[in-house]
Amino acid sequence: MKNEKCDISPNHPVKEKKIERIDGYTIKYHANGKTMWSKGKMVYGEPDGYWEWYRLDGVIKRSGHFSKGKPIGEWITYDSQGKKYKVTDRGTGE
Repeated sequence: MKNEKCDISPNHPVKEKKIERIDGYTIKYHANGKTMWSKGKMVYGEPDGYWEWYRLDGVIKRSGHFSKGKPIGEWITYDSQGKKYKVTDRGTGE
């Protein structure tokens, strides 16, 4: 820990992400407050159902499903152009 560098300091505070709730979806934005970072539904304070994450330029980065806050099923990672790059099976969450 002693030799690790950290960019979190009083001079560089972490900016809270802007959050909106629209039609049952929780939408979080990148630090710029304009570009969507993630979108999905929350149930009892945990992600549930289908979620997507986006790069700063708006291109999709990752998508997958949650069940009661646990990642399940097929998760897809996309390249910088939004094309399917990798598929990971997260199982049933049990």
